[in-house]
Amino acid sequence: MNMDQSTALFEKAKQVIPGGVNSPVRAFLSVGMTPPFIRSARGARLKDADGNEYIDYVCSWGPLILGHAREEVIDAIREAAADGTSFGAPTEREIELAELICSALPAVEMVRMVNSGTEAVMSAIRLARGFTGRKKILKFEGCYHGHSDALLVEAGSGLLTLSLSSSAGVPEEFVKHTLTVPYNDCEKLETIFEAAGAELAAVIVEPVAGNMGVVKPDSQFLRLMRRLTEKYGSVLIFDEVITGFRVSFHGAQGYYGISPDLTVLGKIIGGGMPVGAYGGRKDIMRLVAPLGPVYQAGTLSGNPVAMAAGIKTLQILKDNPAIYREIDDKAAQLEKALIDFSDKYRIPLCVNRVGSLLSAFFTDETVTDYRTAKTADTSRFATFFSTMFNQGIYIAPSQFEAMFISGAHSDADIKQTIAAIEKSFAGMQP
Repeated sequence: MNMDQSTALFEKAKQVIPGGVNSPVRAFLSVGMTPPFIRSARGARLKDADGNEYIDYVCSWGPLILGHAREEVIDAIREAAADGTSFGAPTEREIELAELICSALPAVEMVRMVNSGTEAVMSAIRLARGFTGRKKILKFEGCYHGHSDALLVEAGSGLLTLSLSSSAGVPEEFVKHTLTVPYNDCEKLETIFEAAGAELAAVIVEPVAGNMGVVKPDSQFLRLMRRLTEKYGSVLIFDEVITGFRVSFHGAQGYYGISPDLTVLGKIIGGGMPVGAYGGRKDIMRLVAPLGPVYQAGTLSGNPVAMAAGIKTLQILKDNPAIYREIDDKAAQLEKALIDFSDKYRIPLCVNRVGSLLSAFFTDETVTDYRTAKTADTSRFATFFSTMFNQGIYIAPSQFEAMFISGAHSDADIKQTIAAIEKSFAGMQP
């Protein structure tokens, strides 16, 4: 595969952008390759600067559930942009999108728009502390909640890919109030609540972990978390940046039937544009300025173009529930292929899937938490990645990320991907 233009662009980018990229995993360091520089995308396909075409299973890291450049969404963006790209003032579109979110997510009664998942999490944590008057927060090992200082402790995603447990530049004082326990460990969860429950302002969790690869919650894990936070008066925050409107139209909270106190959302509510939100119970949300003393602001929050893209995306999902059945079915086909070919070619593999999210871990252990995720053979994944990439299949360049299926993936795309998986595994057999 010719990568001359991408290689040249990468070298040029390194002169003016740290590492040549604006987000670390894009550098392809863990797979030892040069990243493709993307020129265009439509449906389920990407095209790079060299004219190579790929079936895309990254989907802008999840939010493009309808695929790239969906015509109705692009039309909505054009119409909104023609009226002006930013006002720093209220618009009717903000109300419309907020109403859609509140009607879809069982636990969200009020919602505040922001500009990223990181900003949404940071704001939700501040709100929980303001509501409870407490300082400590609890997170789970391997869960990534953005790059705000207090949450870069035992985080997954790019930090796991780069083998870092935290980040330089974060003083100990910023993380001393952040406690961690293993994901899916009910016993340790109970123990930490017994020891510090009265001091916990909030528990934040990815209801389906997606940043150490896809890790399903144990059937009792989320329910126990809900009971303990209610017992001790802590705020339960679901980070649904990945799962919101992805595992179902009603998010993971609807999928599992558990209502958190606050919910964090990401780019899917903006059709993939730069947007985020946090919302939840009215008695908590009414503490946000200007109603209450918890301050948060942003000039681009509620950006009219992002709102228009989000409204159209959520309307399409609401009006076409079959989309979820179709993408789940296609994900199930890929799951089965991965398992069947791993057995056929004797490749140690654990495949985790929830709806249209899936990860293939190159390990013979069942992956249930951060420790078992780290048993995955990253060198074998790098080989798998490169052979898939060279066949025109674009998956996340990290063992510890998810594959995302969109409504734009066709039966032919799935068939081509399954053939590529078999070819990749055949070349990897012992």
